[in-house]
Amino acid sequence: MAREPVILVRDLVKRFDSMTAVDHVSFEVERGEIFGLLGPNGAGKTTTISVLSCLTPPTSGEARVCGMDVTKDSLGARSRIGVVPQEVALYPSLSARENLAFWGRMYGVPERELRERIDGILETVQLASRASDRIDTFSGGMKRRVNIAAGLLHRPDVLFLDEPTVGIDPQTRRNILELVLSLNADGLTVLYTTHYLEEAEFLCQRIGIMDEGRMIAVGTRRELTESIGATQVIRVVADGLDADAATWFKDSPDIDEASVIEGKISIHARVGANLLPTVVSRLSSSGASIHSVEVDDPNLESVFLHLTGKSLRENDQ
Repeated sequence: MAREPVILVRDLVKRFDSMTAVDHVSFEVERGEIFGLLGPNGAGKTTTISVLSCLTPPTSGEARVCGMDVTKDSLGARSRIGVVPQEVALYPSLSARENLAFWGRMYGVPERELRERIDGILETVQLASRASDRIDTFSGGMKRRVNIAAGLLHRPDVLFLDEPTVGIDPQTRRNILELVLSLNADGLTVLYTTHYLEEAEFLCQRIGIMDEGRMIAVGTRRELTESIGATQVIRVVADGLDADAATWFKDSPDIDEASVIEGKISIHARVGANLLPTVVSRLSSSGASIHSVEVDDPNLESVFLHLTGKSLRENDQ
């Protein structure tokens, strides 16, 4: 008998008056998975998280967390999830320890266990040495780590992270991504929303791409790129190339496109890495002097552009 997914969403709709924020969205998240919701601001990611967190009821459809319906058994569902909202939910005049004690009591963590759990979670987010310092003395990245710690205190089965790296520097962002990977390696299931392509590609085993309230594609990075016929690109910089070099490869059934521009040949192919030895051998035998070779994999930007006709990066400027 197949095991039920940790998160199950079926035909989910959420309307606010005349606006449809989530439009018949469906997806599943398996136990132990990092599942990403990728899309621009306003795509419906945060509203989906809000419904799953039992913060707002769905207009229609089904949403279950750990087998519990978020509408019919909201208390049960809430006890199994940790939520890290997009905005930092901490009291600036309290210390990190005091903030975590407050949230631990809100989650119902027994007092006899609370201090030990706070000590452990501060170690996990690498802030044990700042436990007694006020939150208003912390950097933006440190506040976000305490925010994550608050969502972990009651030892949830699933962690919802809603755009946890917005507005922080690249090094701190990397630290948070590494923290998420570490938590997942310990068995935590993660639902992660982002509008950063690089984060989704780095973190997530599977990704749901959202736009204008709709789920437009779901799969692994490879499944998503293959579904649109996206290709790898071999780029070779060499002396002695001429325009005719591209014609050597255009007749191959494995190559979609080839062009030479200013001493660089670009070859688009479904299996570019497999063709690399042939490309290098052919160019070398023609007398070209090769300086560099690289293979670029297709990315999620290509998928989003293909499915929506617009760039995900442009949506967030």
